[in-house]
Amino acid sequence: MLEYLVARAAKSIPVLPISEKRLAAWAKEQPAQLQAWLRAADFKAKPATHCLLPDGRGQPARILVGVEEGLDRWSLAALPGSLPPGAYRLENDLSSVEATAHAFAWAMGCYRFARYRSEPKEFARLVWPEGADKAAVERLVKSMALARDLINTPAEDMGPPELAEAAKRVAQEFKAKFSVIVGDDLLKQNYPTIHAVGRAAEKAPRLIDLKWGNAGPRLALIGKGVCFDSGGLDLKPAGNMQMMKKDMGGAALMLALARAIMDAKLPIQLRLLIPAVENSVSANAFRPWDVIKTRKGVTVEVGNTDAEGRLILCDALAEAENDKPDLMIDAATLTGAARVALGPDLPALFANDDDVAAALIRHGKAEGDPLWQLPLWKPYRRMLDSKVADINNSAETPFAGAVTAALYLAEFVTPATKWMHLDTYAWNGRAQPGRPEGGEALAFRALFAFIAEWAKTAVSTGAKILTKKPAPRTAPRNGTRSPTLARIRRR
Repeated sequence: MLEYLVARAAKSIPVLPISEKRLAAWAKEQPAQLQAWLRAADFKAKPATHCLLPDGRGQPARILVGVEEGLDRWSLAALPGSLPPGAYRLENDLSSVEATAHAFAWAMGCYRFARYRSEPKEFARLVWPEGADKAAVERLVKSMALARDLINTPAEDMGPPELAEAAKRVAQEFKAKFSVIVGDDLLKQNYPTIHAVGRAAEKAPRLIDLKWGNAGPRLALIGKGVCFDSGGLDLKPAGNMQMMKKDMGGAALMLALARAIMDAKLPIQLRLLIPAVENSVSANAFRPWDVIKTRKGVTVEVGNTDAEGRLILCDALAEAENDKPDLMIDAATLTGAARVALGPDLPALFANDDDVAAALIRHGKAEGDPLWQLPLWKPYRRMLDSKVADINNSAETPFAGAVTAALYLAEFVTPATKWMHLDTYAWNGRAQPGRPEGGEALAFRALFAFIAEWAKTAVSTGAKILTKKPAPRTAPRNGTRSPTLARIRRR
């Protein structure tokens, strides 16, 4: 991906980003022959569309690409795979924020999950735009590509051991501390729910643990790492099981986020926990109505073996609490109810502090990477009542499934800990520029921008979350900067 952003090229074709609103005025200033060409091509400068302008020999002389008004983050991602091979360069007086956004889009437009493909694909190259923040682009692109590759890899090649190896490589890249607890050692060290969910699989369950940083506020990241979910003894129908290689999407998102945090050298103490399992069927699989005593000591009745994600997360949340983190974030492909409520593109956000949620949502709007807050509605806690244990992992009612799942997790978080839970789809169901169908790190850019700001201010504020502010306006094409990307550039 990044290899298609080059420092220089002996010969390059100019690319002019232009919005639909500005096209008519620009065209009036062009020769009559070019105006006729634009009319014949019916080019309207719709975002992510382009028009090749030929020279006198019929060769491409210039490319027009339609972009959105303000800061466009994705339209140029349509170009690398559709333009003729060769080198291109951006023209126009771009702000640093615009140059960075266009370089990011170009690189993401070159993403292709090619592990199992025999024929390589080449993309058009772009000369790094002047003023682009190369470090920021490389950080975001590498981290998002990591998450996508992990999610896209089939479970046969991305089970708990392989996920642990991927996390180990990231730890080694940034000299982080790394450890993993495997198989029956989970019982010896008191992680009973992780063991129970994963014990039926051929590949043993494990808890992945990465630590980095020696100073600053404490941040705990927890990602659901169900590498394949058959549903267990409450077996999924075939259609529902088909996409379950992506059930470790929360783990992929959190690992990508941890990578970006370490790459940016943010002044925090980071801990990443990934409970990695396969929820399989065998003679020793855990059963409906089993009662498990969790790491926290809370007993849970298994109302449904297909509600396994919250079971493995609760032990990891309890462990993360031991460090008394200033902020704790978990991510999981947890419920179909969240998708029914919000669709595939909007991760559901739950938080025990509204200022925390507001700050993240603000960054989501600024980054074009949105989330939507749903309530931790405490009266629904009664839906998780059990007749034989402290709590049931699954409500009997079909209502408010995403809310009750979040309420289950909240039982393992102390009220004093600021906590956010993301219920994500982790998948692009339809292809868009720079976002092919397949695994996706939804909310990654929002989370990184939020944490970068929090880390910067937490040192002087005692890890307090920023108070609510209106979402910053994206930069118009007059050179002013988007506050969030400008902050990333200054780092």
